[in-house]
Amino acid sequence: MGPRGQDDEQDAQQQVSTGGGPRPEPTAPAPAASGPDERGGAGGGPAVGQEAGDDERVAAVRRAGSVRRLWRGGAQLVVAASLLAVALTGGAIALGADRGQASVPVAAGAVDPGVLSGGNLDASITALQTHLRAQPKDHGGWATLGLAYVEQARTKADPSRYPQAEQALRRSLALAPGNDQALAGRAALAAARHDFHGALSFADAALRRNPYSERALSSRIDALVELGRYADAAKAARTADARKPGVPVFTRYAYVQELRGDVRTARRVLEQALTAAASPGDTAYVATQLGQLAWNQGDQRTALTYYARALAADDGYLPALEGRARARAASGDRTAAVKDMETVVARAPLPGPLVALGELYEARGAAGDRARARQQYALVDAWIALARANGVNADLDTALAAADHGDKRAALRAARAEWARRHTMHTADALAWALHVNGRDAEALPYARRATATGYRSAVFRYHRGMIELATGHRAAGRASLTAALKVNPGFSPLGASQAREALEGTR
Repeated sequence: MGPRGQDDEQDAQQQVSTGGGPRPEPTAPAPAASGPDERGGAGGGPAVGQEAGDDERVAAVRRAGSVRRLWRGGAQLVVAASLLAVALTGGAIALGADRGQASVPVAAGAVDPGVLSGGNLDASITALQTHLRAQPKDHGGWATLGLAYVEQARTKADPSRYPQAEQALRRSLALAPGNDQALAGRAALAAARHDFHGALSFADAALRRNPYSERALSSRIDALVELGRYADAAKAARTADARKPGVPVFTRYAYVQELRGDVRTARRVLEQALTAAASPGDTAYVATQLGQLAWNQGDQRTALTYYARALAADDGYLPALEGRARARAASGDRTAAVKDMETVVARAPLPGPLVALGELYEARGAAGDRARARQQYALVDAWIALARANGVNADLDTALAAADHGDKRAALRAARAEWARRHTMHTADALAWALHVNGRDAEALPYARRATATGYRSAVFRYHRGMIELATGHRAAGRASLTAALKVNPGFSPLGASQAREALEGTR
């Protein structure tokens, strides 16, 4: 489809002048995408420097959680999601207003640094908006803006950015049909919305145009991993490494190796990536990945060293701050862990950190902590509703959070729906645990075994399998799985690790 001439130019001028980027349609939200922390948005880009606005949005997020706790009817989640949308967007999307919005990964994973050429992302978006007001037919500019919105949504946990990104990328394709930059952007957007079949399709289309597109090569690896096609993901990682070696490819190559149980290779590749890091953003990103790898293996001291390096490069890097909180908790420094995680959820109220903070409150057990924990779990529901309203498939988030801290039947419905889309070790684990908490352990056991079949050293997966094995009468296997979980990472969860120890004591 080609450009529309003068009308198109005027429309582009209007879109970038109302706060940035293409405006969303002021009607229904984007439909949910098919297909998954890792990683939604309408309206224009935020102005740079909105500290007071951030405080107001955080307060509104808290109010959304209060509404979620107090109301139990069918309408309560809609209202909570609306309040959360107001919190994150300054009111524009929730109220149908036509103005620019503030922003905020669908997953709390580390942010890919290679989107724009460094610097402040908000400032880069503002510069792109200014450029597109003057050059509305620049298809490359629209593609870059769309991808920047995807990253802004990921880094600031604002799924209301994704419809905006989609419109910018569609405009790029309208101006230059089939351009690989926009196709790669569509792949990244689909992955962010957890539509991994779509991500794979767009990545393949981009690579047919440009076999050396780093973004498309990276998104292709992501999609194959999240579809459970691990052998294909390993092959894609080797291809990407041969064509476009660099930090984005190195980190994905390492993750594929970790999922296959090869922690040594994963560490070596990440250390190579850290050596190659050419900017503070790259350094923070890779050091955080190394910290996560060490934490997964229970090496809290090494993890804290890498998180410190990441925060030295970028003291506001939330994935490193979240990782440090988890490592501090596992090391017994619960006070510092709570403080760090409170900072994370104040700036990016995502399901993973919200649940982690709630569990830290529960484990601490001080006066008022139970209520504080319930508030965090309520905010997960509000965030999920907002994510779904902006085209994100949030079934895995729902299953993981609700199984332990919400509606157990809803957790099972979500886990079954996610398993129907994709068969990965993570969806197998989520379905196993959702079946377990609903008392269906015999049905859960094959999924728990499947989740631990690749060699991936996950203490959580082993813990879930052990509890299910005990519940099905496999006493020796259950003890072995729980022992393995605590050996891999004794501090894998503030509550789960304690429950694993109690279960082991109860089977002596």
